[in-house]
Amino acid sequence: MSMRFSPPAQPEVMSRSRWRVLLRLSAMALPERGGSLLELALVLPFLSLLLIGVIDFGRAYYFRIEVVGAAHTGALYGTQNPTDTTGMQNAALGDASDVPGVTVTATYGCECSDGSHAVAMCATQPSCGVNLVNYVQVTTSATYTPLFRWPGIPASFPLQGQARLRAGQ
Repeated sequence: MSMRFSPPAQPEVMSRSRWRVLLRLSAMALPERGGSLLELALVLPFLSLLLIGVIDFGRAYYFRIEVVGAAHTGALYGTQNPTDTTGMQNAALGDASDVPGVTVTATYGCECSDGSHAVAMCATQPSCGVNLVNYVQVTTSATYTPLFRWPGIPASFPLQGQARLRAGQ
């Protein structure tokens, strides 16, 4: 048994009242054009400020890591060459070459193995009840200036790193 479908007997004609309703509905939809653009224009300054803040915080964090790493690099050099303070400074400066204005101070000395009675440059031998060991110490510092002036945050602030390691006897 097959069924045959036939077209409707009379095509549906839209009445004038239906046309008027559709025109009113489409006219009400027109003012929503550009709404997304307006929202973007309102939110974009806040998003830009947030992006600049993230970049600024990231730079400060990166510079801090570099300053601390430079101190450690200088001290590692000093464990092999304990009396070469210039070499320790150069190693630290070479490690933090992308951080502007880094200053480095390197020292060496002798101390008791328990960490007491430190004597700079081993000028005298400390009297220890325990073993005597050599140490090297490298201190690095730099000043970070943010890209943008933020309320409540200083115009610049110091970054410091310090590493103290024992050197071979």
